[in-house]
Amino acid sequence: MSADNDASLSIYDETLGSKLAQKAKEAPFVPIGIAGFAAIVAYGLYKLRSRGDTKMSVHLIHTSVGAQGFVVGAMTVGILYSMYQEYWVKPKP
Repeated sequence: MSADNDASLSIYDETLGSKLAQKAKEAPFVPIGIAGFAAIVAYGLYKLRSRGDTKMSVHLIHTSVGAQGFVVGAMTVGILYSMYQEYWVKPKP
């Protein structure tokens, strides 16, 4: 029983940073997608002041479409990268 208890405690010893680093190694385009989403939203908020005659709703729709498009693009590139790693780079037995 103590061996099982020691193994379960080692899972909780990991810090949040090490878990995030491990997940980023497994799927490197997820943090890129999150960062791109945040950057596009920040840019949209910055440009909100100088939107001119454009309605607020149109500006917000354009910003959300841009942010969602970046995330979908990052996911697509991540899937293609994963497929490349799995099928072409993986050593054949």
